[in-house]
Amino acid sequence: MKSKIRNFLFWSAMISIAYCGWMCKLSADSSPCGGKEISGMKCIPAGEFIRGSNVYDADEKPEEKVYVSDFYMDIYEVTNEEFDKCKNAGKCQECLKTGKCNYIGPRYGKPYLGPKQPVTGISWYTAKEFCEWAGKRLPTEAEWEKAARGPDGNLYPWGNEPATCERAIIEVGDIKGCVSKKTEKPHLMPTANVGTRAPGVYGLYDMAGNSWEWTADWYSTSFKTCGDFCRGKDPKGPCDGKEVCPGYKKKVLKSGSWWWPARYARGSKRRSHIPENFPEYHHFGFRCAKDVNK
Repeated sequence: MKSKIRNFLFWSAMISIAYCGWMCKLSADSSPCGGKEISGMKCIPAGEFIRGSNVYDADEKPEEKVYVSDFYMDIYEVTNEEFDKCKNAGKCQECLKTGKCNYIGPRYGKPYLGPKQPVTGISWYTAKEFCEWAGKRLPTEAEWEKAARGPDGNLYPWGNEPATCERAIIEVGDIKGCVSKKTEKPHLMPTANVGTRAPGVYGLYDMAGNSWEWTADWYSTSFKTCGDFCRGKDPKGPCDGKEVCPGYKKKVLKSGSWWWPARYARGSKRRSHIPENFPEYHHFGFRCAKDVNK
């Protein structure tokens, strides 16, 4: 009899341990990003969000719900000091060798080279190379927009209140970068150190203003013309995000910048530009994303 009781107690304990382990795993798996944290990144939880807008620019139409799986996003824009680590490792120069860019970094020197300022003057190819060197990737446009707007389609990372210099590094009136004093010639206002304004809905900084940010997607003239590639679950834009996309020559940038007024800092705002960033050059930056299962 005692032997039966011992066996019963033993197997009851084993079942309880197994059940607890299974339930703990289930709980972790059902948490955003499986409950795993990555230094320097935030988990953006899976779910639908309102993408686009029916009341602003034509290329933002139509406004509709899109589903994005959970993923990680850099908390800050990539800074000069972070980018220098890639260069010092002998990387992030490939586009110069292939002719896909002719310049890397800001052309106006010191005002843009602070270690904590976002790296700018970056081609799409160089942004992609950096993210891959870091074990990450560029975010899709849908991922970027969800990370900026949240699930409810807010205009800005903080909600629907207007963008001001207290909330974002933008142009207000004739004051660019929220700095009234002109810097050295050619009298361009510099970007600000990353993270100088409050974080947005998911704890990310500078998702409105400071520096335009590259996304992975090819640019379409509207989500309607993009069709199914821009709808449904985890859309990747024209050609499903393939490296070569016949008929498409530009990539999508988001966020607005220190050089542009508040309306450009809306989460649904889209800008297109050639991925080479030359011969027409701009001070574009970026941040990286990462899949949950990698």
